[in-house]
Amino acid sequence: MTEWDLRKLQILRTLRERGTVTATAEALHMTPSAVSQQLTNLARQLGVPLLEAQGRRVRLTDAARLVLRHTEPVFEQLERTDAALAAYARGEAGEVRVGAFSTAVPALVVPAVRSLRATHPGVTVRVREAEAAEAYDLLSAGEVDLALSLAAEAPSAADPRFTRLPLLADPLDIALPPSHPLATTPTLTLTDLAAEPWIFGGSGPWSDITRRACESAGFSPHQGHSASGWTAILAMVEAGMGVALVPRMAAARREGVVMRELGEDRPVRHVVAAVRKGAEAGAAVGRVLEALQAVA
Repeated sequence: MTEWDLRKLQILRTLRERGTVTATAEALHMTPSAVSQQLTNLARQLGVPLLEAQGRRVRLTDAARLVLRHTEPVFEQLERTDAALAAYARGEAGEVRVGAFSTAVPALVVPAVRSLRATHPGVTVRVREAEAAEAYDLLSAGEVDLALSLAAEAPSAADPRFTRLPLLADPLDIALPPSHPLATTPTLTLTDLAAEPWIFGGSGPWSDITRRACESAGFSPHQGHSASGWTAILAMVEAGMGVALVPRMAAARREGVVMRELGEDRPVRHVVAAVRKGAEAGAAVGRVLEALQAVA
């Protein structure tokens, strides 16, 4: 198979456009002798004459024109590649893989993707739902480019593998059945609910968050029921089986459940984004981070 030399083909293409070896040399910042030598080498490689004398000038042979006709799509594709790379460098194109915990997907990632579609349609975001520990394993392994997690579940800010960026402090509200005596009280604190049966998962981040929030308020919560999905948790609250903490970012609402903001001891969970150290300098990753910060 013939080895094609794009530089030599570019010289031949320029000669067709400029008409003379001298003009070609000027256009490509070469000497006329270097242009002639490169074209001679190209003709030898291809095994066909590319130039023929026409008085004191040269003209392209039919073989040269055939070569250029069939290689023109190559130059067109290279121009498109240059344009795509330039867009990528400006952060206007590229693919960013995001690993995010469940409530962050509808609350942060989806709005960020919508925003990017309007402002940078060339940036593609691929979403993978993952809990905090898994998200950082995926990030470390290079399977995602950006991880969203809770600060409490993330590696230390001193971890040399990652750069962490705070996104928001998400307040936790309390879910009560409408018939609860405190459902309409003017002010409500966690300590008011210390004796209630609580509904939260048996293990995992949400169990830890609930326990820490209650312990910070001065009591250890009695786990009346164990559930990890918001549908099950709120159904039990509606039935009067207990109370539950619900992250405001989850936008979990159910008819028959009263959502109340807490007072002075209102707990929050801190949401952070993380990338591999140095990756924040990537233009496309930077666009996604900007969109997430704007949504947050």
